[in-house]
Amino acid sequence: MLKTTLAAASLLALGAGAVQAQISIALQAPITGQYAAFGQQMREGAEQAVADLNAHGGVLGQQVTLEVGDDACDPRQAVAVANQMASREVKVVIGGFCSGSSIPASKVYAEEGILQISPASTNPAYTDNGSWNTFRVCGRDDQQGEVAGKYLADHFKDDKIAILNDNSAYGKGLADQTKKALNAAGVQETMDATYTPGERDYSALVSRLKAAGINVIYVGGYHTEAGLIIRQAKEQGMKATLVGGDALVTNEFWQIAGESGGGTLMTFPADPRRLPTAAAVVQEFQAKNIDPEGYVLYTYAAVQVWAEAAKKADSSDPHKVASMLKSSGPWQTVLGPISFDKKGDVTNSNYVIYVWKNGGYAQM
Repeated sequence: MLKTTLAAASLLALGAGAVQAQISIALQAPITGQYAAFGQQMREGAEQAVADLNAHGGVLGQQVTLEVGDDACDPRQAVAVANQMASREVKVVIGGFCSGSSIPASKVYAEEGILQISPASTNPAYTDNGSWNTFRVCGRDDQQGEVAGKYLADHFKDDKIAILNDNSAYGKGLADQTKKALNAAGVQETMDATYTPGERDYSALVSRLKAAGINVIYVGGYHTEAGLIIRQAKEQGMKATLVGGDALVTNEFWQIAGESGGGTLMTFPADPRRLPTAAAVVQEFQAKNIDPEGYVLYTYAAVQVWAEAAKKADSSDPHKVASMLKSSGPWQTVLGPISFDKKGDVTNSNYVIYVWKNGGYAQM
């Protein structure tokens, strides 16, 4: 049995005696599709958190079972997953990843009396809608965009900047917030354009960027398209710097972009893998040859806050747990202490700038 640490201790539950029943929770994530790399991160985090919970007696004396629903980052599929999880009477859904899936699914979960805690959905509308059941352990696009916009204004004010987005809830939301912060700092972008996600050839877009003399490309979107855009830009002879958001935090970005991805900048919170509160859990993952990058630890933390709140409420009832999450805390997690405001957002965020080089990324 693993030595009890702060992270593991936060998973302890009252009543570790004989198991009388099981508590069913769920993960909603893109298990398939072009964003499956993030679904894998989330699955690894959720499975390890549940395993650690059960190894220490479960929650309220009950073992925890994990259902997995694949939304493929498709809004309609996300609603179907939500209805499926409602029929299985899960107490909480951890997810989703894409804001465009989390937002419509949240309406189903609210109506069905299910708590939802997202490790990754950053669009403000997810919690701004004011539903009782929506929480996230990550930051918001208006916070992330402010950091990105200010960085662009401070470091690239004399360059020609293009702001691109994929017209998704996440991508457009992040690009809009970055543009807002950039413009507020007195810098105007040279180009503002959308692109169609899922394509393989962005040469026409790259030609437009090249003709406009763009040397900084901000992409509000996901790693698959961002990697292709910068690779094809470099192939056309552009010497542009790519800047993106948290959706570039996967090693799959480098697999797509290759050496063209060198120098790419992105916003993401300070590396959770280096936090003392995550040390024991990081060792668990490393023992399995898993790098807990990106949203692995965020998903682990989402399970943790639910378990802690259920313990303190002495109930797995979603309404009682939701109320406890907002009224109490801070909750001890692998990410450190987390508290929620009345909307279900974390009360602190710590976005910083990372740079990609030599096949990896590091905080600047």
